[in-house]
Amino acid sequence: MTATNAPKAQSTDVVGQIVFALRTMGIAPLPRNYQLFYEAYIGSNGPLTQKLAALGSQATQEELDSLAAEFLGTAQVEVIERVHDKLLVELESLLKLLRQEQQSMESYTKLLGETASRINSKANFSTDIIRNAIHLLTEATGDKLTEGERTVDSMAEHSQEMDQVRRELDEYKRIANTDSLTRLANRRAFDERLAGLYDAAPTLPVAALVLADIDNFKKINDSFGHPVGDKILASVASIIRANVRKDVFVARTGGEEFAIVIEGNTADEVMLICERIRCALETRSFRNSRSGIQYGPVTISLGYSMGSQADGPGTLYANADVALYHAKRSGRNRTVFFDESIRGDYAGKNWLIYQG
Repeated sequence: MTATNAPKAQSTDVVGQIVFALRTMGIAPLPRNYQLFYEAYIGSNGPLTQKLAALGSQATQEELDSLAAEFLGTAQVEVIERVHDKLLVELESLLKLLRQEQQSMESYTKLLGETASRINSKANFSTDIIRNAIHLLTEATGDKLTEGERTVDSMAEHSQEMDQVRRELDEYKRIANTDSLTRLANRRAFDERLAGLYDAAPTLPVAALVLADIDNFKKINDSFGHPVGDKILASVASIIRANVRKDVFVARTGGEEFAIVIEGNTADEVMLICERIRCALETRSFRNSRSGIQYGPVTISLGYSMGSQADGPGTLYANADVALYHAKRSGRNRTVFFDESIRGDYAGKNWLIYQG
């Protein structure tokens, strides 16, 4: 975990800031441009951030698309944009149908009013007048009912299509917010969840942010290779997920780093949850079933802070990061709760010295 991975803005309006940047630079607010600036904004991809900054305010769409292809891959973005456009087309078709129906109803209402006015204007009206009026209304009503049935059928068809498009769009959004290795939420989803935590201020006293980091993970990669490291990351993710409630938010925020947002528990209860995760991992055997090679022990350090200890998501993250730093510095494989007394140990220190 590095200091550059912490949220860069105290404001919760990440979307607003990115949109403002796009507008200031004269860049079209397309979904693929937003994704590109988002990755640069959170600082998770240093080379991308540098190259995007080098383009300056004269960046062309072709240059932006080239960066997206190089660093993000454009296939998923193109699919999301295509589904989004399809949803807009279906919505416009439905609105057009509703406008036509409204015009038709206005005409029918006008016909009813004119007929009633003609009948009421006659002091002495004949049977023929009544017969003609009834025939006119019956014919108009019959046509209206038939047209109404067709409208209902058409609207139902459009609504079903829109529901399908929405499901597709929701699925692509889920994929975009999921870490492909661990199947947990990714950094993008975590930033959104952390920002949203302060939208429900009454729950803050029983809301906590836990930051966790696998101990000495670099040694595992160096000793056994990245494929083994990836398997261990996936296993650690499964252990964390299995030891918290289903409603607890768990994300892989980068490398060997994880974040957990727990709501509805006191600080002491959060400590018990963290210790349950830590002990479950500490007692887990990481071994190659074919060769018998032992990859472990694999341990994890955790630091956490309660939402009521911070005035915003940036401060909450910083508090939890201080607690995690303290856990690493104190010997790793432990859980530390943030307290102002340990902030002094963090100030001016180089986190990289204690990374791992």
